[in-house]
Amino acid sequence: MFDTLKDFLRSIAPIDDARSAGDDPVIAAAALLHHVCEADGAVSAQERIRLQSLLVEAYGIEPARAVEVVAAGREADQDAVDLFRFTQVLMQHLSETERVRFVELLWEVVFVDGTVHELEDNVVWRISELLGVSARDRMLGKREAAARRQERDV
Repeated sequence: MFDTLKDFLRSIAPIDDARSAGDDPVIAAAALLHHVCEADGAVSAQERIRLQSLLVEAYGIEPARAVEVVAAGREADQDAVDLFRFTQVLMQHLSETERVRFVELLWEVVFVDGTVHELEDNVVWRISELLGVSARDRMLGKREAAARRQERDV
């Protein structure tokens, strides 16, 4: 009977590379960024490109590596049941200032298409709460990302 229970638990919680990859702070960040991209129901080519460039800019990784990290983040996000696992990894590895900056990165992805969908706004709010980023800092990040988007359009 005990073996049957162990087999059942293994079947609902397989240990795989995507699960352990989610413990890497860069992959956890990519998973959250990807989750924001998907919040409105469609991931555009612009969003994918911006996500990759943000990883290159923010984490100093090579562009080819960014493609791999985005794929690993997407897979980890698809396997996840919630955002908590990823935010906990970031809480362990990022300072308060770095977490505020990460929320700005989330807004950068949201503003790629020039509009904020209510589901995107909600996801950024939830991630911010889990990261301990204040509503004030979240809204300042939103304003900064909107201003940068405006500058790129001019």
